[in-house]
Amino acid sequence: MSTQCGRWRRTWPAALLCAVLEQAQAQAVAPEAQIAEVVVTAQRTASLASKTPVAMSALSGQQLDDAAIATPADLGARLPSLHIDGVPDGLRITIRGVTNSDTTEKGDPSAAFMLDGIYIARPQAQTVSFFDLARIEVLRGPQGTLYGRNATAGVVNVISNAPGKTFEGALGLEVGNYASRKATAMLNVPVSDALALRAALDWNRHDSYLSNGQGTGYQLGLDRDDLAARLSARLALGKSAVLLLRYDHSNMHNNSDSFVPASNFYSFGADGSPSWKDGSTSARLTNAFVPPNAPLQQGTGHAVSSGLGAELDWDLGPLSLHYLGAHRAFDNAQLANFHYGITPAFALGVRASFDGRYRQDSHEIRLATNGSGPLTAQAGVYYFREKTVDRYSFRDLELLGLTPYYVFPIDPALALARAVFGQASYQLAPRWRATVGVRYSDDDKSRIGSTNFQQSSQFNPATDLRILNAAELNTHKATWRLGAEYTPAPASMLFATVSTGYKSGGFNDGCLAGSSALGIACPAAAAVPASTLLYQPETLTSYEAGIKTRFWDNQASLNATAFYYDYANLQLSGVAVVQGAPRFVTTNAGEARVSGLELDGELSLGAADRLRYALTLLDAHYARYSPDGQVSWAGRDLDRAPGAAATLGYEHSFALASGRLKAGLFTRSSAAYMISVPSQLRQYRVPARSESDLTLGYQPGQGNWSVHAHVKNVQDKVSPIAIDSFGMLVPSDPRTWGVRLDYHF
Repeated sequence: MSTQCGRWRRTWPAALLCAVLEQAQAQAVAPEAQIAEVVVTAQRTASLASKTPVAMSALSGQQLDDAAIATPADLGARLPSLHIDGVPDGLRITIRGVTNSDTTEKGDPSAAFMLDGIYIARPQAQTVSFFDLARIEVLRGPQGTLYGRNATAGVVNVISNAPGKTFEGALGLEVGNYASRKATAMLNVPVSDALALRAALDWNRHDSYLSNGQGTGYQLGLDRDDLAARLSARLALGKSAVLLLRYDHSNMHNNSDSFVPASNFYSFGADGSPSWKDGSTSARLTNAFVPPNAPLQQGTGHAVSSGLGAELDWDLGPLSLHYLGAHRAFDNAQLANFHYGITPAFALGVRASFDGRYRQDSHEIRLATNGSGPLTAQAGVYYFREKTVDRYSFRDLELLGLTPYYVFPIDPALALARAVFGQASYQLAPRWRATVGVRYSDDDKSRIGSTNFQQSSQFNPATDLRILNAAELNTHKATWRLGAEYTPAPASMLFATVSTGYKSGGFNDGCLAGSSALGIACPAAAAVPASTLLYQPETLTSYEAGIKTRFWDNQASLNATAFYYDYANLQLSGVAVVQGAPRFVTTNAGEARVSGLELDGELSLGAADRLRYALTLLDAHYARYSPDGQVSWAGRDLDRAPGAAATLGYEHSFALASGRLKAGLFTRSSAAYMISVPSQLRQYRVPARSESDLTLGYQPGQGNWSVHAHVKNVQDKVSPIAIDSFGMLVPSDPRTWGVRLDYHF
């Protein structure tokens, strides 16, 4: 093996790197002791992860199963610079300190969540079950050129297994604590040389992690009862085209009362500032709040999600045509008992209900070059439309001077996105390649609804009052990417990029003077100024440089990325009192700066031992921001952005006479970080913590079965994953364990 550094070694940094790379020439190593290559589609074409000039992580389906990762929230502790929190109102993804907390119909996430390349708009619909997956790809940093708006933080792409040419099947059964039980099934049938079918099923259920200290006997949340299925068909259309059809459907039952009062974790000073307090895990997971003003009810939650997608790949010779489209539906109904904090020491009870119906359609047509010439390019058009009809209802707020029912009906909220994009890469010299890409996005958003003050659950025009909520907004932006790659050795790559990201603007509750809809006028006395009603798009410019290398005869890998973000108009959300009533308000935060360093990789210590590691150093803070127009938060940390975080995973395989036993340990340590409530000028500090998982699996030498056991959060410590303006805190999961039996044929 030769690194082929050549004349490049004449500078001392190059000579040092070449010396490391040339360690691979010592001796040949057995293939099973080497690190396997992973094929990804991060740049919309198949490439090796080690040759893809993007800061990214990929986990295979087998790795997900081995680590008992069953939901997106389970990914958060596994990958560099990533927080994924599963809360009752939807998934919250934070990458490198970039996040969003507005999960209403008017908000957009900062990270694009995709299922088989299809953008899933609503955070509530992103809490999918992981089953029969090929891999998950997480791209860090803005991906505005190829993935579009709402990818300022990055992209999480969940990729399922496609039908294959081999008849096979699998069954799995799992039991664990909290009455956990899970069943999975898969069947792949090659019907003919042209047609293959695949079906997969997942059932996952466990009891609540919370304890009821309210004396009612009602069940609380952090539970799960999901049933999901996926059907797919792969059809060869002659010798040059392949059509892949997928249909998925899931029923998700849970309890919306998935929170505890923030006082379970924090004490509050006279000025309302929170301070971390000690407490046992069982005490933190007990909700003992008894409202002084309202009876409690049994919380419920039921969501139904379905999608039909089509993917066409057509080889036209010098070019390939790719189509990707889907129609998705999501219906969500919730009933919950809210903890509505008036002061840190006093809260009211609020019975809240929600019913929402979401429909989205997306289509993308893309042309890409074929062959291995110096130029590779792709260009396409994209269309997306989402329609939302929903209704929020709150009662028991009479002590605040409100009517018995405080209701927000929306019919409809519309989002329409159109884009054209292109990206090209050209080999300037044998080891140099340059990339340029651009995307133009145009977004229309509108919403018609009202804020109702009602005497009963149904609006009565004779006794009730309505205030119009109506707004529309068009925003557009050209995002671009410039990149360069240098290959000093066959197993190494240096890259640098400058790229931009964009998330569309939106609107808050209210209306402009003189407007009208639904038979409701907007007089000047009830109107809000445009500067309050509308908020602007957030934009991001990213500067990034990195290295990906493999050495020691492909027994070790290192990925290192340094980055700097210049962030403008960061969108922050929370509850504020507007015109005497609480509203969910989004504002622009001025400017933020993010810089950091990420290191991750893998080390093979022979055929039986594998070590995986990651280290993130991060400085993410506001450069210019005043939540109330008076108090400056300049210099304060962004949310969920610990200054340092490290992970370490170790696996050892024991060769037994009857088979093979594989044991694993994974641990993550994180520095302290903040969760903010800007509307209350409050930041909650989450202390530094460590969390570890254990796994043990047995595979017999003969037979098609295997058994796998896991313990997650061995320390049994919990921390906040979300805190809202009402003082409701969603805790992380306690210690859980499970044992799974798999059978393959």
